[in-house]
Amino acid sequence: MAHTFDVAGLGNAIVDVLAPVSEQFLLDHSIAKGAMTLVDEHRATTLHAALGETVEVAGGSAANTMAGFASLGGKGVYLGKVKQDRLGEAFRASMKDTGVHYTTGMAKDGPSTALCVIAVTPDEQRSMSTYLGAAREFSEADVNADEIAASAILYIEGYMWDAPSAKAACIKAMDVAHKAGTKVAFTMSDPFLIGRYGDEFRAMMPKLDIVFANEEEAKALFEVDAFDDILQKARGWNGIAALTRSEKGCVIASKGEVHVIDAWPGVRVRDTTGAGDQFAAGFLYGLTHDMGYARSGRLAGLCAAEVISHYGARPEVNLRKLAADNALI
Repeated sequence: MAHTFDVAGLGNAIVDVLAPVSEQFLLDHSIAKGAMTLVDEHRATTLHAALGETVEVAGGSAANTMAGFASLGGKGVYLGKVKQDRLGEAFRASMKDTGVHYTTGMAKDGPSTALCVIAVTPDEQRSMSTYLGAAREFSEADVNADEIAASAILYIEGYMWDAPSAKAACIKAMDVAHKAGTKVAFTMSDPFLIGRYGDEFRAMMPKLDIVFANEEEAKALFEVDAFDDILQKARGWNGIAALTRSEKGCVIASKGEVHVIDAWPGVRVRDTTGAGDQFAAGFLYGLTHDMGYARSGRLAGLCAAEVISHYGARPEVNLRKLAADNALI
């Protein structure tokens, strides 16, 4: 069946505001160096105002994946909530610039657009202060059933589970996908998230077609301590498990089929932020373009390798050209 979109991504819509700062700036504003800290709107606004020259770009895990997917040449649509304010307009413009279709209605009132203030010190460490704001207000009313039904795969960011309204919206989106024959992919996002909702995620597994998880997330999800045990659990599940293992590469397991794929060689790691997001972008592109599990895993590894070679959660080069140069597309 022909689809208008290859992938519909659903996640927290966040504007990343990056700025170079001094070590003293972190001390003056009590920012934990190298960490991500959740903050309220007042603190986010105060920090934003204290910065000098900044760069603003649409962010959030699923939004980063969709940006990478578009860079590969994939047709994507994104669902996520912002407010009708300056940052909300910046988010919409940034998504449009990446080539991702984005039509979710802006909130007219309530919390402001989600903001992540990223302070970059001279040693290139990134210290993040995140206010989730309007992103947490994504609701069932924001689920565009037509866009999901028009997509081959619905890709959901696990972080959405932390907000009751967004969680309900995700469940509705999955129901829409099942009725339309759209496959459902889910990224586990964080081991601590599984600590909070592991029972729900495990109960949801029969409804999922594709699961993305790093090694620690997979251990938490399958409640095991060794990677071999993860594989046994994954092979007994009726879906595709895309498991990342940092410098050990990745493993793609589907029923009795297992592909062990080495990490991309010769990469100088600068910042692992966004590695999982871009891995998902590459693998989803491969799946929606009939590349097979092993080749899709290789492409996913290349996309992850590109993003960890520099600071920032999105590719700095055209991923389609990079993949073509490496004979993957």
